[in-house]
Amino acid sequence: MRRIRYEHRGGPENLFQEEVPVPEPGAGELLVRTEAIGVTLPVVRKVRESAQPIPLGGELAGKVVRVGDGVSGYAPGDRVTGLCFGHGYAQYALLHATMASPIPAGATAKDAVALVRSGVVALGALEAARPEKGESVLVTAAASGVGHLALQLARLKGAPRVVAAVGDAAKEDFVRSLGADAVVTYGQQGWGEPVDIVLDAVGGSLLTPAVKALAPGGRLVAYSSGGGTIEAYDLLVGGKSAIGFQVAVVARTQPQRYAGWIEELWRLFGKGALRPTVHREFALADASRAHAVIEARANRGKVVLVP
Repeated sequence: MRRIRYEHRGGPENLFQEEVPVPEPGAGELLVRTEAIGVTLPVVRKVRESAQPIPLGGELAGKVVRVGDGVSGYAPGDRVTGLCFGHGYAQYALLHATMASPIPAGATAKDAVALVRSGVVALGALEAARPEKGESVLVTAAASGVGHLALQLARLKGAPRVVAAVGDAAKEDFVRSLGADAVVTYGQQGWGEPVDIVLDAVGGSLLTPAVKALAPGGRLVAYSSGGGTIEAYDLLVGGKSAIGFQVAVVARTQPQRYAGWIEELWRLFGKGALRPTVHREFALADASRAHAVIEARANRGKVVLVP
């Protein structure tokens, strides 16, 4: 089978394709013939930053080919999506059964990759803020795979005002089409009228203006892999707070809650209320080009590899 790997950290040009044997599923695992693979910023960053090469994992969707010992609830032929912690940029990949979920009839593998993992992050981050009726929401990286769903979910959950923060003003039409009432760019002075909640997927130096954008009593939910620091005094002023959110923690410690989020996402998708967008599809062999799009922050929605 074909698989994408890298041997030296750096940019997208370090990715290469190789031929390797199809893996065998171990206990509790599913062997999946991949049909769509999501490209995420955390994986792109790992290629640049990891001291040692690591498998390119992440979200994928496809059809179960074989099941390992101890697996119940799945059989060959089932369509599933889930998070792969091993080699996911491949024609065949291993999913632990606890990290898999079925794809409903009427949805494609690309729908699943664009919706489930990114949607769970968006929905979980929004819930972590504990929104109350009438509270406004600002979403950074609002055109990203997670951000474009967070915008829609904030509106669906009743936010009367939703603000999109983007790095490029050229993304304004896209985020407004998803329900953003206002659009701000990172470099502008001030982000307009204060908001009650900021969902931040960027981190780094953007944390300072994000905290400043909060109204008194506002909450910032940080779910970025970009790091960064917040000055305690900036929180003290106005009684603001910062909340860290990592979906893997919920999946591991509260599996029923995690499964409930997935069920809600598919319900909203089935009603046509939530619209996951695929920015562009790339062949597996073109993974380096897909990574370049993410590094350039050029995407509007999800970037997907198709084996």
